[in-house]
Amino acid sequence: MALDDILLETEEKMEAAVEHLRKEFRGIRTGRASVSLVDHIKVDYYGSPTDLRQLASISTPDASLIVIKPFDPSSIKDIEKAIFASELGITPGTDGKVVRLAVPPLSTERRQQIATQLKKTSEQTRIVIRNARRDANKEVERQEKDSLLTEDQAKRGKDEIQKLTDRYEQKVTEVLEAKTKEVEET
Repeated sequence: MALDDILLETEEKMEAAVEHLRKEFRGIRTGRASVSLVDHIKVDYYGSPTDLRQLASISTPDASLIVIKPFDPSSIKDIEKAIFASELGITPGTDGKVVRLAVPPLSTERRQQIATQLKKTSEQTRIVIRNARRDANKEVERQEKDSLLTEDQAKRGKDEIQKLTDRYEQKVTEVLEAKTKEVEET
């Protein structure tokens, strides 16, 4: 495996880790209604787990309300069950045609719990990034040992890997700061 391939593979792993973090953060409730709170919920629709966004139109008419209008009105009970099972912490209300989710404001204690949860999740992502760095460095060392890379190429490769690591850890920090700010402002 050439040095460029090692770098590319490492960058892909790091990018996937950051993207996973963004998806995790989208599902964390901040006190403000957002379609992303519910669009990933899986609904048991005729025996098949289906994303809610495929079964209904989801809108936020105001900052504290999510409205879910199923394309098939007979699926409304399945949607309610899925929302309860998702542990979102919001009780759905329905009139038989639409499901309404009133998003309550967050208490100070709950904001602190969410901030702690965000930090833990971010740290797990940093660990994944560092593991990708470790694996890439091992591969560079192995190739240097097998005389596939010169000493200078190996040193340059390790420097590039560290630059990637720094860049992706900075991205994690930016994502964390943005979500923490969102939690504090609501």
